[in-house]
Amino acid sequence: MNNDVGQVGNLQPIVNRLGGASNPARSRLRVGCLILCFGGCTFAQDARQIVTEAQNRGRSKSQRYEGTLEVSSTKQKVSTKRWVFERLGSYGNSKAILSFTAPPEVKGVALLVFNHADRASDQWMWIPAEERDRHIAMQDRSTRFFGTDFSFEDMEERDVDQFDYKLAGEEPIDGAPCWKLESRPKQTKSSQYTSSALWVRKDNYVISRIDNFNKDKLVRRITYGDIQKIDNIWTPRTVEVLDATKNSRTVLKLDKIEYNAAMKEENFTRDALRK
Repeated sequence: MNNDVGQVGNLQPIVNRLGGASNPARSRLRVGCLILCFGGCTFAQDARQIVTEAQNRGRSKSQRYEGTLEVSSTKQKVSTKRWVFERLGSYGNSKAILSFTAPPEVKGVALLVFNHADRASDQWMWIPAEERDRHIAMQDRSTRFFGTDFSFEDMEERDVDQFDYKLAGEEPIDGAPCWKLESRPKQTKSSQYTSSALWVRKDNYVISRIDNFNKDKLVRRITYGDIQKIDNIWTPRTVEVLDATKNSRTVLKLDKIEYNAAMKEENFTRDALRK
């Protein structure tokens, strides 16, 4: 990097080359403009660095957990489901399979997700009663995932390279100081959400909350809680999803969490999904 622009404070050599030394007032004006220019770039870069650090700290070769979901409707009716989640690989190049284990009417239903660094994921769902897998089309990614408040899009990983970021301030979540960021999907990223607000904890870089919007309307809020360190990775053990359009919510509780366990590539295929 040119030493003239290595620091925001070292702008005078640039001003001199622009002719500012001969006019002190003009020099001060140009210094102010350059501070805004370079300061704005640093501000945007900091937001991306925060998300990159959060992603790097949560990186692992694999993950497995057992999840219990409680789905609450607007009529206060609560239904309980259980699933097993396994992931092989990490951000931008991972495969995941999620299989329902209870209750009996959903047991055996499974979702296979191939995450990509440069575009939306590929997804297939297996429903035993239909005896076939079904590719989840892009236009269906905004629909609810099998009676929960997650959408199909929410089942894929948020890779840092698929979004543009801006620092929007600081705001605590549950008493923990957080950076508040704004993200927007890049043109190559197909999404139901036009923007998202993210709160990232300052102490451990864990994402505490994501508010997903369609234009200015809140669509879905995802809150991460009960954060514990497991295999040296800070991990939320509770995920609460609020569907703001239906005023319903799903609480996912994670149990028997494992990272970096040995897994086989052949268990993450469409053939394996059908078994």
